[in-house]
Amino acid sequence: MNKDVIIALDFDNKEKVFEFLDKFTDCKPFVKIGMELYYSAGPEIVREIKKRGHKIFLDLKLHDIPNTVKKSMKVLSELDVDMTNLHASGTINMMKAALEGLTRADGTRPLLIAVTQLTSTDQESMENDLLIKEPIDKVVMHYASNAKLAGLDGVVCSPLEAGKVHGVCGEKFLTVTPGVRLAGDAVGDQKRVTTPALAREIGSDYIVVGRSITGAVDPVVAYKQCVKEFLGE
Repeated sequence: MNKDVIIALDFDNKEKVFEFLDKFTDCKPFVKIGMELYYSAGPEIVREIKKRGHKIFLDLKLHDIPNTVKKSMKVLSELDVDMTNLHASGTINMMKAALEGLTRADGTRPLLIAVTQLTSTDQESMENDLLIKEPIDKVVMHYASNAKLAGLDGVVCSPLEAGKVHGVCGEKFLTVTPGVRLAGDAVGDQKRVTTPALAREIGSDYIVVGRSITGAVDPVVAYKQCVKEFLGE
């Protein structure tokens, strides 16, 4: 199984994105395009970054009725991204519909993963805001099991939960984990976080790193440090 570090391109316009990517002269990092950038620059930003040779995780977290998600995924399948996602809380039927819509006529498709609980969510907010009284670990494992049952490739979860997800869903079921920071960096609005090295030990397959790289004095050095810690290179 390939492991990788994914850089979250959390910028609000394409000029900032290309200024950032131009710093990487000797490598083409795997990148994540989230809602902020996609809503600002549209699908064309995906095409332009793809032309530059980067793998892309399109992080739009779809969540709607099954038919709407199916049709939306069909549109996204034409962008030639490598990975995309939705919310597992949208039910098994929604995830199955998404998978059907994402699969092209020739049978190919990007990896499809499901968000379990956001890394900004903790037990208190889950109980008080969402009225979910079960322990957060149990909820994450249940959502992961539903995603596997629906035929998805993996889940987005906290790195602290990656090993447990593998224990429940198998080693080949992908864990894509945001909430990763270099030691000493601020955690921001995320609550279930860890370092690249610890994420590797726990069992993350892909780590998503944003501000520790994009906000660094030298983003290339910070990226290579994350790769070294996570992949041991």
